[in-house]
Amino acid sequence: MSVLDVAARLTRRSRSNFYYAFLTLPKPRREALYAVYAFCRLVDDVVDLGAERGVDREAQRAELGRWRGDVARCYAPGGAPGHPVAQRLQAAVRAFAIPRDALEAIIDGVEMDLERVEYETAEALYPYCYRVAGAVGLCCIEIFGYTDPRARAYAVHLGTALQLTNIIRDVGADASAGRVYLPREDLRAWGVTVDDLRAGRYSDRFVRLMAHQAERARRFYAAAAASFPRADARSLVPAEIMGRIYFALLEEIEARRFRVLEGRITVPARRKLAIAVRCWAGARRRAAAGAARA
Repeated sequence: MSVLDVAARLTRRSRSNFYYAFLTLPKPRREALYAVYAFCRLVDDVVDLGAERGVDREAQRAELGRWRGDVARCYAPGGAPGHPVAQRLQAAVRAFAIPRDALEAIIDGVEMDLERVEYETAEALYPYCYRVAGAVGLCCIEIFGYTDPRARAYAVHLGTALQLTNIIRDVGADASAGRVYLPREDLRAWGVTVDDLRAGRYSDRFVRLMAHQAERARRFYAAAAASFPRADARSLVPAEIMGRIYFALLEEIEARRFRVLEGRITVPARRKLAIAVRCWAGARRRAAAGAARA
């Protein structure tokens, strides 16, 4: 089985929202996205699966160091990455202008989870969101293609919105694993403790706390929409699909009054596919209308 097959299986098996965005891409761009996504998954697994398997932190840091070395070799003349996924990532880097600092930022963000996760304010949380999500967006838009530099701001705003949505969805599971991404000042303001999160204590205070987090995420979705480069609407359809699926997830969580402590809330696969089809069809109609006006 080729590494591309492995990357595709990783994407499908995870039931990732990325998968529905990938479906709209022509094969060369889709294969490059598979490589970036597989890189993100495997780097993340160094910490997440490593912790589950009792791998010590120094060994995890060493493995992240090996990934940094492979990223460097992706860009070095004559560089030969060791990991098969890194080899496919090198092919993607050579085909598209994927920024090296964004790939390195992704590793830096994953490494932050090796320390005790604690953020006093939302402003302290945002650099983490940039590294684990905004930087991924910056890699993706180079593969999607764009002409308006505002696409970079769009990618970072959207990435932050997606990560904040993830934090809301996974707050209970994360707390059980010793990670609390909710700002401590927000916990104090709404009278919710870390022990409440770990114990899964659902209350009116918790609902108000999470509604505040949702409003923050909505502000980033709005910022992404405001910076969306209309001239690049067709090429950025995959990003639009991602944004709409995650926004649908946020709405679903809100509709269930933030019962995220009881289990993982998801958007049904059929709805995800419907969102992808609508986005793609809308882009085709806009392109046809633009051609007719020209």
